[in-house]
Amino acid sequence: MQRLEALTWDHPRGYNALAAAARLQAFAGSGLSIAWDKQPLEGFESHPIADLCARYDLVVLDHPHVGEAVAGECLRPLEEIFGTEVIAGIEADSIGPSLLSYRFAGSHWALPLDAATQVMACRADLTDGLTPITWDEVTALSALTGKVALSLAGPHAILSFLSIAAAYGEAPAEADPDTLVSSGTGKAVYELVLDLANRSPSSVREKNPISILQHMASQDDVILCPLVYGYVNYAAPGQGRLMSPEAQIGFIPRHQGQPSLRVAWHDAGVNAHWGRFYDNTAETLEAAYVRPRHNGYIAFQTRASALLRQAFDTRAPAQAIIDELQTIYRQHRVAGGER
Repeated sequence: MQRLEALTWDHPRGYNALAAAARLQAFAGSGLSIAWDKQPLEGFESHPIADLCARYDLVVLDHPHVGEAVAGECLRPLEEIFGTEVIAGIEADSIGPSLLSYRFAGSHWALPLDAATQVMACRADLTDGLTPITWDEVTALSALTGKVALSLAGPHAILSFLSIAAAYGEAPAEADPDTLVSSGTGKAVYELVLDLANRSPSSVREKNPISILQHMASQDDVILCPLVYGYVNYAAPGQGRLMSPEAQIGFIPRHQGQPSLRVAWHDAGVNAHWGRFYDNTAETLEAAYVRPRHNGYIAFQTRASALLRQAFDTRAPAQAIIDELQTIYRQHRVAGGER
């Protein structure tokens, strides 16, 4: 029997379904065994992908790593394994840009076994009917309560910045892959995030998205986080192949995974079990902004997030920070290359 070493991240969403699938009796007849290791969320977000691929046969990776992986010749294109017709079928059935996010340099490099985007997490029991819809309403709730938190740790400061820019109508680096964001949009977004960051509760400032959601589930000092990657298990009240409807609607949700097929996100049974998390966030995922994936992007988001956190602490002027973000962005990409 051939043993494959595999790596995912250490949260039930990223591990449980994969580990359970490796134990299925149907899998035992394949001649393969898979041993799943786990790494922290921070490693999933930022660890050099070439190092992980050198040590593992299968790797669960975040889509912004794709350009780096292609440059290092770390991955096989999926078209060589499944064929273009199968890939086209998966793309048609996947919610939002789930599969598209793994396409780079003319090929697809990973399957979307898990789908997520930044959504709003809200303690509806504590907002007194003031759940905001617009960014002006988010700001007003923050000023009124002091209990609106931002996800700023690790790469998430720049990820929040990029998402708000996209919400303002300018998806970063899309119109011109060599320009992160225009000065006007960049300054407006920076001023908004600076305002919210200055009132964001200190109790969650150093926490990653998982820890923020755990904190919100057990503490009352944070009633809303307007941008945080959704984890279905925090929304719950008090067998087949990976991309098949049977696996996506049944097996994966039962093991706290987040499926990527559109039909699973709208399945009545899945939604009933998980507090309508999927129905409530599906529209956001369908319209999700896909981050750049060029070789060097991961290093950019690490530096950019550190810059923003420092800028929020010192209340640095907007134009200087936007200029510095653009400088860092250009330092980490080849001009004229794919985004």
